[in-house]
Amino acid sequence: MSTVLQIGSQTVTADEILTRIKHYQLLPKLRRELIIDQAIATIECTPDQIDQAQQQLIAEYHLDSDEAKQAFCRSRDLTIEDLEALLTRLIRIEKFKHQNWDAKLPSYFLQHKQWLDQVIYSFIRLKDEEIAREFYFRLHEQEQSFAELVQEYSQDAKAQIGGVVGPVELGAIHPELADLLAISQPGQLWHPIPMGDWLLIVRLETLIPAQLDAAMRQRLLDELFEAWVQEQMERLKA
Repeated sequence: MSTVLQIGSQTVTADEILTRIKHYQLLPKLRRELIIDQAIATIECTPDQIDQAQQQLIAEYHLDSDEAKQAFCRSRDLTIEDLEALLTRLIRIEKFKHQNWDAKLPSYFLQHKQWLDQVIYSFIRLKDEEIAREFYFRLHEQEQSFAELVQEYSQDAKAQIGGVVGPVELGAIHPELADLLAISQPGQLWHPIPMGDWLLIVRLETLIPAQLDAAMRQRLLDELFEAWVQEQMERLKA
């Protein structure tokens, strides 16, 4: 049995590799990367694209000297050739994303925009119905602010959450609260609403519509790519 890998005094043979990969739960990761490699096999990179990727890496990790590049590679068990291969692979993956999903981004964005929009809102959650009604009327009449009411209501400080929250995407909020905010107008104050074990008083302060800018396009491309990878992995399992 030939040695495939040696770390310190420990050697790993060819016969042991697959067993160890399974035991270390690395097989899903290996399967994922093999799927990607097969998908990008025919995609080419131009020298300019490789150079641009290298310049981005240099800027991000401050690799502006040969010593810095070598130290970077050593810390990751890479050679300079490995690093170039890694960069080339990353470029090909990005090109694969654009080839497959660029044209679908506008419609995908519109389908999910409601949950990508960000909101800033104020809220208080309470368990006492009478106090909740009293707080609502004080807020409605602008007698007190959310922050003042939260500070006043100290019966259960740990259970109290109030004041201003956000900006936060609607998709990251509890679904019932997100549904409520999605149909709210800025400044709209809601009567106490049962939500789980609590009564919630909420007011939408600001709606920040999502935009299909460069950052959002990259995020959605990554999301569609990951969904595709997971679909391919599920097919292999089946």
